[in-house]
Amino acid sequence: MWHEIYQGFMSELTPQMWQMVYKSTYETVYMGLVSTAISVLVGLPLGFLAFLTGKGRILANKPLFAILDVVINVGRSVPFIILLIILLPFTRLIVGTTLGTTAAIVPLAMTAIPFVARLTANALAEIPTGLTESAHAMGATNWQIITKYYFPESLPILINAITLTLVSLIGYSAMAGVVGGGGLGNLAISYGEHRGMVYVKWIATVIIVAIVMICQKAGDILAERFDHR
Repeated sequence: MWHEIYQGFMSELTPQMWQMVYKSTYETVYMGLVSTAISVLVGLPLGFLAFLTGKGRILANKPLFAILDVVINVGRSVPFIILLIILLPFTRLIVGTTLGTTAAIVPLAMTAIPFVARLTANALAEIPTGLTESAHAMGATNWQIITKYYFPESLPILINAITLTLVSLIGYSAMAGVVGGGGLGNLAISYGEHRGMVYVKWIATVIIVAIVMICQKAGDILAERFDHR
């Protein structure tokens, strides 16, 4: 039995296939990191704005808050596979193609932006409001409250939120392989499923799990380092 497993493993995972595994691993990490960076650059300010314009906050603005709340909630509600298909024309407009790793980054980032925004707003909501009032009483400006109070106090939670986003996007990147997004998902589907190469499918799965575990551990360590409570 073990001899048959070994023979099947070696017959599928040739040197050429290992090169494809390495390339697909790089593509998965590339998609995850770049789409996470974009979603944080857009979603973090959006989440701050959604929180700060809420009732009783320093930039309270009911109409703006209502719009942001709806946009974030609707954005979070659309399943990724549907968003992936809906955004095909937009992806082609931005990147010039709907295939490949760079093209997959567009829907990955778009699906993560409202996710990051909501996690950011929730993280800020956990900060005691009494400290904000004390800062105002001492003459602090709104910008100083945001940069010297809200951001440092919420940083450990925000790091955990960003880690969760990265881990989720790595999983979504495998789903993007269904439509030729590249990465380990595409490798598992094209070779593991369509060509019946079972061991290739399992290797791709194990590597994705390993990447997720490494990212989660790194995020936990970083969050602990910035947590001064």
